[in-house]
Amino acid sequence: MGFFTDTSICIGCKACEVACKEWNLVPDNGLELRGTSYDNSGDLGANTWRHVAFVEQTRPAGQRPVALGMPAMGPPAGQQAADPDRDVSWLMMSDVCKHCTHAACLDVCPTGSLFRTEFGTVVVQEDICNGCGYCVPACPYGVIDLRPGDGRAWKCTLCYDRLRGSQEPACAKACPTDSIQFGPWDELRERAQQRVARLQQQGVPNARLYGADPTDGVGGDGAFFLLLDEPEVYGLPPDPVVTTRDLPAMWQRAGAAALAAAGIIAAAFLAGRR
Repeated sequence: MGFFTDTSICIGCKACEVACKEWNLVPDNGLELRGTSYDNSGDLGANTWRHVAFVEQTRPAGQRPVALGMPAMGPPAGQQAADPDRDVSWLMMSDVCKHCTHAACLDVCPTGSLFRTEFGTVVVQEDICNGCGYCVPACPYGVIDLRPGDGRAWKCTLCYDRLRGSQEPACAKACPTDSIQFGPWDELRERAQQRVARLQQQGVPNARLYGADPTDGVGGDGAFFLLLDEPEVYGLPPDPVVTTRDLPAMWQRAGAAALAAAGIIAAAFLAGRR
């Protein structure tokens, strides 16, 4: 099971953020405007499991925005535009933990706090987490985080308790435009590919899928996205790679080095006895 988030129909209402916090009892994280358009939650973290990003873009006046139906935004009534020759538009995206197929956080967790559920999602068992923080740098997306004052790791569970009760996640349930869609991963991917083809036919050549390729560096994401611009524009890594991919080779080299060192020590010991 997984998420397909269609950013082309996200209206930035933040209903998903509110529903996530209410259902999962996620603490307040300040919610202060940060001078980056209408973004007041910053990024994903221990206290923000859904983050609605507002990517503010400017372009020459009269030029069509990246997405169809994305209007040029003039200044508020009674105010003058800072630059009357340029229009402003927004790309909106509700971001979330990607629930990677090859999840590095699972590889490095020493307590088994992180586990793969029967739905294919990745969940933290906070009562087992010892707060070591190994999972934080292991995540290629910078999603998982330690909660201040608590010390344990927290992230989106894809509403594991709701899934076990045959309910869809709270964010998908609350989304008024169906920008966030939940269901079997293969069905969502097929639907997403059809949506991209339709948008491209309608004159949105930048429409693309992100995280839906099972051959990418993380084996595909359980939560993938339809984007209207390059991933970097949304703050996403263009080529995510599971950070633990080199661990087997590293352990092999370490083992070989340890055996070589042991051999040298043994040879020196025997030479000393002679």
